[in-house]
Amino acid sequence: MKRLLSWFPANPLRPAVACIFAILVLGSAASITQPPRTDRDWYPYLAHAPDVTLTETGFTVAPVSDWSYLGPDVIAETYIEAAYDFDQLRNVWFMLEPQPGSQLAAHTLLLFEFEGDRLLGLTIEARREQGEDYSALRGIFNAFELTYIWASARDLLTRRAVMLDHEVFVYPVAITNAQSRQLLTQLLERTESLETTPRHYNTIVSNCTNELAKAAGFNWAPAYIFTGRSDEYLFRRGIIAGASFNQAHARSDMTEFIQALNVAPAAVFDSALLAELRRRNGISVPL
Repeated sequence: MKRLLSWFPANPLRPAVACIFAILVLGSAASITQPPRTDRDWYPYLAHAPDVTLTETGFTVAPVSDWSYLGPDVIAETYIEAAYDFDQLRNVWFMLEPQPGSQLAAHTLLLFEFEGDRLLGLTIEARREQGEDYSALRGIFNAFELTYIWASARDLLTRRAVMLDHEVFVYPVAITNAQSRQLLTQLLERTESLETTPRHYNTIVSNCTNELAKAAGFNWAPAYIFTGRSDEYLFRRGIIAGASFNQAHARSDMTEFIQALNVAPAAVFDSALLAELRRRNGISVPL
């Protein structure tokens, strides 16, 4: 006891650090044991959980987010309902939004291209409450619910390149038609399951990237945590094509194009975006 009492004054910072650590552990334990819920006061963009209806030939999803942005401001909070046929699925595009100040952190998303230059996007998010900020550290301890948000390409891309002023990279995904359909179906089924069985977001095991990887049937890789390198990982696997990763990365930078396209009529966004992506990647117009 005498030795213990003498230790504290000799090491004044250690008790404080120990107390802070204990508080974090106790607080984290409370989050971990708290069941996920669907009835919180959600941040508006994450408030509407989509409803998915699947058939053998296609699907409907609603609401599909189609918000509009001008600079840092939201100028319209629009939602639509969309119906698609699986036979009209043409390509899959991988989007990467690097987080400013970090080469290891990024948000990843997918775009599904359908016949007639129609695009449907998916972002997998930590479902934050009103006034709540995202924290990767808190995300380790199940502080957030998980949500799948289906949205227009215009919403997903301009939200990042225009509203947040972040870089946006868009890569073509080199997988077969059967693999594309299987990936889309898996993600729709996972969306559907969240309607009745909420889950926690987790920075390590259920984040935006490894949720996509699990749906694709990939084995675990470090890039699923260090998500800023997920495009490089996909290139090494041959899923992103190119003579070199640097070449593929450079041509995928769509930031300035998207910022300029934001002022065009919404009805032409998908076709204009796809025309530019095909030009950059040497992809012919599908028949």
